[in-house]
Amino acid sequence: MTTFERVGFIGLGGMGRGLVKNLVAKGVAVTAYDINPAAVAGAKSFGATAASGLQEIRDNCRVIMICVNEAEDVEALMVCSDGLLASPAPGFIIVDHTTGSPQMVAKLDRMVRAAGGRYAEAPMTRTPKHADAGKVNVLFGGERDLLDDLRPYFERYAENIFHIGPLGHAIRLKLIHNYIAFANVAAWCEGFALAAKDGLDLSQVIRIISAAGGKSGMLDLYGQATLDGDFTPLMSLANARKDVRYYARWLEEAGLPGFMAEAVHQTYRQAALLGHDGESCTAVIKAYEAVTGVAARVGPKEQQQGN
Repeated sequence: MTTFERVGFIGLGGMGRGLVKNLVAKGVAVTAYDINPAAVAGAKSFGATAASGLQEIRDNCRVIMICVNEAEDVEALMVCSDGLLASPAPGFIIVDHTTGSPQMVAKLDRMVRAAGGRYAEAPMTRTPKHADAGKVNVLFGGERDLLDDLRPYFERYAENIFHIGPLGHAIRLKLIHNYIAFANVAAWCEGFALAAKDGLDLSQVIRIISAAGGKSGMLDLYGQATLDGDFTPLMSLANARKDVRYYARWLEEAGLPGFMAEAVHQTYRQAALLGHDGESCTAVIKAYEAVTGVAARVGPKEQQQGN
């Protein structure tokens, strides 16, 4: 029988919330922290202990999981005045579920090793709904013995655990995955807007696309909600923009041309500049609607006219 240590968990957003819920429900004691008091209250309702700050997690938890927005946020948690690398517990492990960049993964690993700990690269795929159901995919990059140590914890909230290869390979594969997914969203949002502009029957759009080669997982997840005008940020436009930016930067540093990546990045950036960062990644369609003057929504044509 596996004996679990108390886990410190930082970042209780869409994905982190579900991970904490499943850890606690499946026998793991969790001390949770987030800058959002409402998120901490939610974790307490699942049975987690609320941390007063980073020091409480650092002093009481050898295994610390982080699931925040950007790699730079992870670094800040480590090096701030009361950060995780200030007198950490012996043999500590930082499990980084954040979608960052190859450059930052390497840097964070060096920082953690210098402080006497181990850094686990573990980005995830799937959505907050999967996190809530305990069915995320964990992509692990690093040494197998570290994965073996962490696997019992991952199994509490993951349906699939993939050992991608050495450190840095998991984040690279995650960025490729996310770039393809978000490029797909940008493409069908553009198509939806064009269809609306020329008066096509939008109730037919998803049905026809899904019956042939244009079908995709992102269309299945978000296509109908987009046409219904539901932009609930399960995956926010801000995070999509960040992931594509990291991907484009990696392409450039690898010496490859990135025409498509920059086009996708600027598409999301335009939507962000129009104020849609906090909405779903599919709110990129609103940038196209602003240009066409027509809303790509299912319904009578008089409901499709833009303001």
